[in-house]
Amino acid sequence: MENGAAKPVIVAIDGPSGTGKSSTSKAVAAQLGLSYLDTGAQYRAITWWMVTNGIDIEDPSAIAAVAGKPEIVSGTDPANPTITVDGVDVSGPIRTQEVTSKVSAVSAVPDVRARITELQRSLATSAEIGIVVEGRDIGTTVLPDADLKIFLTASPEARAARRSGELQGADVNATREALIKRDAADSSRKTSPLAKADDAVEVDTTELTLPQVIECVVTLVEEKRAGK
Repeated sequence: MENGAAKPVIVAIDGPSGTGKSSTSKAVAAQLGLSYLDTGAQYRAITWWMVTNGIDIEDPSAIAAVAGKPEIVSGTDPANPTITVDGVDVSGPIRTQEVTSKVSAVSAVPDVRARITELQRSLATSAEIGIVVEGRDIGTTVLPDADLKIFLTASPEARAARRSGELQGADVNATREALIKRDAADSSRKTSPLAKADDAVEVDTTELTLPQVIECVVTLVEEKRAGK
């Protein structure tokens, strides 16, 4: 910490898939020496556990009944973010199509959100130097008192192109349809929907390269720190 005076800064970065959220959040945290938390990975992890344990994803009460069972541990080093469930490294398995297709349904269950939100808050408040937390409801629900809130957006076309680049062999149109469907599910759910906080800074990444987005966010964080 610089001369012991720099207060920990909590940065919330929200937005739909394919806006460059993860790449931006990780790079900003690394550049500024902050911790990093991918909250989407936590929802994927609990979804993976549900699928692995044969829980009926169509039955919210079945999901709610076991929401407290899995032990989810997130490593917050931006250079090597890790995630384990009951001691098992799930960073690979949580990215499968099976988990991706079920994560919205599991995430919509209030007991799941309460459990994961509690986990996220405890990680954010215990980050000594500060943390970049990325997700969909961080600025509105998880950390409404975050020092800086950023909402990343991009056109569905740009997001689909980026996303299909990540998902090898994915069809851009199918990816675009899936993104729009997921946005609708996440934006309309009753508990903590995907939404832009009133005091968030919106950054449209459609025409920007990743380095430009990172530079923009780093500048916003530095300005926030300087103004403290």
